[in-house]
Amino acid sequence: MVSSVAVPVSSARPGLTVTVIAWADPVQRSGCLCGGDGTSQPSRPDGGPQAPRQRAAGRRRRDEVTCTLCGVTERAFARAGSEAPWQPSPADLATSRLARFVRTSGHGTDLEGLHARAVADPGWFWGAAADDLGLAWQRQPSKILDLSRGIARARWWTGGAFNHAAAAVEPWAAARPADGALTWEGEDGAVRVFSWAELDAAVRAAAQRLADAGVGEGTRVGILLPMVPETVLAVLALGRLRAVFSPIFSGYAAPAVAARLAAFEATHLITADGFLRRGSVVPLKAVADEAVAAVPTIRTVVVVRRMGRAALDVPMRSGRDLEWLPETGSGSPMDAIAASPAAPEPPVPPTDPETPYMVIYTSGTTGRPKGTVHVHGGFPIKAAQDLAHTFDLRPGDALCWFTDLGWMMGPWAISGALLLGARLVLYEGAPDWPDAGRLWSLVARHRITHFGLSPTLIRALRVHGEAPVRDHDLSSLRVIGSTGEPWNPDPWRWCFDVVGGGRLPIVNYSGGTEVSGGIVGCSLLRPIRPTSFNGPCVGMAADIVDNVGRPVRGEVGELAIRAPWPGMTRGFWAEPDDERYLETYWRRIPGLWLHGDWATTDADGYWYIHGRSDDTLKVAGKRVGPAEVEACAVAHPAVLAAAAIGVPDEIKGEAIVVLCVPRPGVAWDAGVAEGVAALVVRNLGKPVRPRAVAAVPDLPRTRSGKIMRRVARAAWLGLDPGDLSALENPAAVEAIARAGGRSD
Repeated sequence: MVSSVAVPVSSARPGLTVTVIAWADPVQRSGCLCGGDGTSQPSRPDGGPQAPRQRAAGRRRRDEVTCTLCGVTERAFARAGSEAPWQPSPADLATSRLARFVRTSGHGTDLEGLHARAVADPGWFWGAAADDLGLAWQRQPSKILDLSRGIARARWWTGGAFNHAAAAVEPWAAARPADGALTWEGEDGAVRVFSWAELDAAVRAAAQRLADAGVGEGTRVGILLPMVPETVLAVLALGRLRAVFSPIFSGYAAPAVAARLAAFEATHLITADGFLRRGSVVPLKAVADEAVAAVPTIRTVVVVRRMGRAALDVPMRSGRDLEWLPETGSGSPMDAIAASPAAPEPPVPPTDPETPYMVIYTSGTTGRPKGTVHVHGGFPIKAAQDLAHTFDLRPGDALCWFTDLGWMMGPWAISGALLLGARLVLYEGAPDWPDAGRLWSLVARHRITHFGLSPTLIRALRVHGEAPVRDHDLSSLRVIGSTGEPWNPDPWRWCFDVVGGGRLPIVNYSGGTEVSGGIVGCSLLRPIRPTSFNGPCVGMAADIVDNVGRPVRGEVGELAIRAPWPGMTRGFWAEPDDERYLETYWRRIPGLWLHGDWATTDADGYWYIHGRSDDTLKVAGKRVGPAEVEACAVAHPAVLAAAAIGVPDEIKGEAIVVLCVPRPGVAWDAGVAEGVAALVVRNLGKPVRPRAVAAVPDLPRTRSGKIMRRVARAAWLGLDPGDLSALENPAAVEAIARAGGRSD
């Protein structure tokens, strides 16, 4: 049982209270499993949440807690000074945003002290973090955290008012009107640039246009757009109007679009005539028309002319379809705004921070998609806090994340970058079009400081060698971000040495749509080892637990969260009883959020993700993460990428099949396959020797680069693969079926 106590806080905000979590009994929590009183005890008899960690008398360093009984040492973060390719510089330790936050919060240089307090008192932490971010509140909150409805239904910022769209643009338009706010580059080389003043004007004009189209508070709007400037304008304009939007992946086929619009009961859709992908026009309006025909709730479709009538003259249905803004023919976004009907736009009304603003649908293997609900005072604040304290993004920096609005990193980049006063850089097209240097030329042209990508993207670009990277000036880069899937050591090292020149941190970052960002990441105050996370994202009460919720160290466990945070989803759309939400995250081990990832930590405090728990391989009773097997496979010089899947086995219960994409020019034969199997045995042991190692031309993946192992497994076994709406390369599925002897 937990209870909440409102405690006055002496701060710059008179009258502010935070909620301190008061646990029903003094059970301590640590990474030690000895069960003694040194630092930890077994899980509570009532199955309730463990108490926040108390510091043990046996503590030896600021970054260590040692059990006084068994001598086991636990660290929340990687050990300072531990051997690693990347080490924080004196500037990182002194002037980074996180270093400043640690100091101003009263913890000097004690990162562990700040994090321990955040875990024990999340209300205090998030109030302090909001102050550090300089958020533009419409009205300051009187209470930070309310747990009266339980940890799974925590509410934030009571008494306050916060509109994410107004906060993202208006303060910077007033303070830095001429500075760059948004840069876009199309696949055809077209570039559009907005200053803060221009972005503010464009958002206001878009809001007026949408209001004229019947959009208002609570209106449900789908956004089916590529990464163009109007995507950002739509998100912000709808936020000003206090409407709710659902971002839809621009690569979905019509049935997948229709399913999400119907589940959302959308009345409006914002889409485009088309966009470019590998030099060809993708007719997006045609997809939208087919989808809308199956969704009777849609009344209005607003069309952005990305391609223009000369390139793609799409049909417009009278009474339903509207133009986004008048075309001027000049190519200037500001000319289009000036040509739009002038009307005074009222100020944004005070917005309750718990007001929903976005519903992102996640795909699953079975069942209907889950519409995760996010609020003005949740997802945007978590995004900004992660970008500030994990990625060290500062005002005037330039962030580009290779993604789509339909994946959470799209809305995350928009909200986080703009709330922090950074310039957002969008790219529309394929990463290797017209050549393998496209992304690196993008970095050079637009002086990007923070660039985000996936390990799969690096694996794909690495085959082209170092020249496409070294031909471009990447000196503007300060941070490389990575998310979406676990790394393998060789691609990580190539990215570090070639892209980062051996000087840049690779900030590995893992969380999810339901979290609004990261659970674990890489602090710039600690060393970074290949493929690792060097600790939790600051403020996240992350842990690794066994099947009854006890912390585990030195072996694989489930990634869990023990305390609430503002970005947690408020449940699933149109499911007011919260049953599926509670069942998905909270009920398997009461009081813990279980995220569905396998993870470990090592003796030096580095964290590693080993894939989704529903992808886990269990061979002869031994649990193995697929990423462990895949790391062995790609260590073979003939293998570019790999996916490990489990198949039924009469003796072992499950056996491993490794699907390998050979490097260009490799002649695949039985000897190569045996070499891959031998590497798995050498590193993981004979019990997990693969039953088969097969060559395939590609692996099924999403556009953001995630390998869809469940789809690969279904194809190999000839099973129903479930939801394929996120699949970018269907040909890979048929190739795997042929390799498994399942193709007709």
